[in-house]
Amino acid sequence: MTTPVRRKPFVRRRRYGFDLRSTALFFVFLAVLVSVLGLVARVAAGAAERRPAWVFVLVAMAVAGCLGLRRRWRLAGVARRAAAALDEAAREAAEALEDSAVPAQRASAPTLPPALTDADAGAEADTVAVAVDYDALTPEEFEEAIAGLCERDGCTEVEVVGGAGDLGADVLAVTPDGRRVVIQCKHYGESHRVGSQDLQRFGGTCFTVHEADVAVLVCTSDFTAPAVEYAEQCGIGCVNREALEAWTDGTGPRPWEAALEEGEAGWETTGAGI
Repeated sequence: MTTPVRRKPFVRRRRYGFDLRSTALFFVFLAVLVSVLGLVARVAAGAAERRPAWVFVLVAMAVAGCLGLRRRWRLAGVARRAAAALDEAAREAAEALEDSAVPAQRASAPTLPPALTDADAGAEADTVAVAVDYDALTPEEFEEAIAGLCERDGCTEVEVVGGAGDLGADVLAVTPDGRRVVIQCKHYGESHRVGSQDLQRFGGTCFTVHEADVAVLVCTSDFTAPAVEYAEQCGIGCVNREALEAWTDGTGPRPWEAALEEGEAGWETTGAGI
């Protein structure tokens, strides 16, 4: 998607010319300042002639002031170095916590059953039970579970990106044959079906913004008829609860393979985008 170039606003700069009044006032102020300094120096010299001991007092005060300023500068330097060291330590600690949080989050995702091969699928279709209770998961855990399914089935560069500002993408991955998959996850109750507005929002970004080769919306409920119709027009794969459970236990097709599995229950895809 082409990003429009933002033009910088034109700023009219003010030009300053020669101002006789300002120049005269400046020199008057400078003359007054020099006169005051000269008067102070003359009074100090006269006082020093009358009372020479004051000279030593003034010199001692000046030396003490210089030493105090020098000590304050040293303390300020030490404080700056200490603050920089604390900031660096806090940054390193934050990076370490961030690095350790990602594996911990992925490790907390529910354990998924291994995928069945085509030879085993027919024999074990009636005996394999779904090992994941999707209703008990939080929306964030549901996204992690879908990412785990993608990794289990051979996808690479799997990334959970759901959250504020995700523009409709919750899971990104690359299929074994090199296609880019963009998945949106909807963790809804059984009675809350995914409507056409959800599909329209996802359809507006999955191909143009995220550059998906395969766009899929996975939910824990079902889809309305208008949503399925919109998905068929745009080439978005719709995975309902039944198809999700089949994908989980390995008896159903993977989302990026659904277009090749016509007639599978719960799948609604077209060849426009897949």
